[in-house]
Amino acid sequence: MLSAIIFDFDGIIVDSEPLHFRAFNEVLCSEGKSISWDDYCSTYIGFDDRDAFREAYKANGEALASKKLTELIEQKAELLQRFIENGEAVPLPGAVELIKSIPSRLPVALCSGALRSDIDPILEQLGIAGAFDVIVTAEDTDKSKPDPAPYCLALKKLGISNPETAIAIEDTPAGIISAKGAGLKVLAVTNSYDRDYLLEADAVTDSLENVTRALLENVVV
Repeated sequence: MLSAIIFDFDGIIVDSEPLHFRAFNEVLCSEGKSISWDDYCSTYIGFDDRDAFREAYKANGEALASKKLTELIEQKAELLQRFIENGEAVPLPGAVELIKSIPSRLPVALCSGALRSDIDPILEQLGIAGAFDVIVTAEDTDKSKPDPAPYCLALKKLGISNPETAIAIEDTPAGIISAKGAGLKVLAVTNSYDRDYLLEADAVTDSLENVTRALLENVVV
């Protein structure tokens, strides 16, 4: 029996990856660096801001001091907030409807590499701020996806002792690796990657519009 549903945020609930890319790249450009959208999709999606900036500097053969990293993350957060306030964070098809359809007796969590300050305003805008029993964000773990630490923490906070009875909903290979590493079943959605990149998941769908609680229960059987 399905014991919990854990949603990723970016690329699952809201179409925010292009916004993260723009904010990330604007900050990098101010530092004399840049990445392409293809690079972002192949390497950076699934990273939290810490690991994304570290990877960008590493790709340029440069070290990144902790103080500088904090400054870069703050600059990106400010830009992202501006985009959100402009109404540019658009919900993905079926996500809000699925979340609202889950009965209150079934625990629901959010597990994201984004900052809590990035997430909360969007949840408010979408009318689902109170829908989650547990929210795990970038501030809550030292390691980000694809490490299983975020999902392990979400399971711990939910009180789930058998992770195979819970399902994660993800859109990236890094997210799938993280969730599977924590022992969860995974439903992947082709919002950010083609199906061929998501085959490590237990099931793949083209849209959450096609997903019901009954389908999620079938995945964990």
